[in-house]
Amino acid sequence: MRKRLIFAIVALLLLAPWPVAYAFENNLAGASVIPLEVVAAPGSAAPRCQVYGRAIGSVTPGDLFYINMKSNAIDSLVTLYITNTDELSQYYRYMTLRVGIYTQTEEQWQKLDGLPETFVTLNNGLVSFTLPGLADYKVTIDGGCFYSLTAAGSTEPAPKFYLTAE
Repeated sequence: MRKRLIFAIVALLLLAPWPVAYAFENNLAGASVIPLEVVAAPGSAAPRCQVYGRAIGSVTPGDLFYINMKSNAIDSLVTLYITNTDELSQYYRYMTLRVGIYTQTEEQWQKLDGLPETFVTLNNGLVSFTLPGLADYKVTIDGGCFYSLTAAGSTEPAPKFYLTAE
């Protein structure tokens, strides 16, 4: 009888917290949260590379994403991912891509000051950075290098990018 009572009490204590739901509001001091807009760059603006079999190659710079934060005063954490690193590792010994962040001035795109040189590779697969609000940005690949493992004439896959902004 005593064992049953102990078992019932332990079971009650273990199961009691489960039906409780927690929630919180992500609203800083009553400020309204305005969503930001992320748009993928057109294919014609994307970075390019010419791959030769068993050789070192370089990456031609290009745009990846445009981020509109002009209506959002809150800084945003942005993370850029390479989503197909497993596939790429079968075709490349290494791939190192230099990520650029640019802000739009009145007439042109200007490199964002204050961010360290950022690289995304097959080993890390992602990079994160914080962007201040009230501006437009573009995320680019400013260059890079790779070593192709396969023989000449084969078709190597290109990196596929994904971006999140919070």
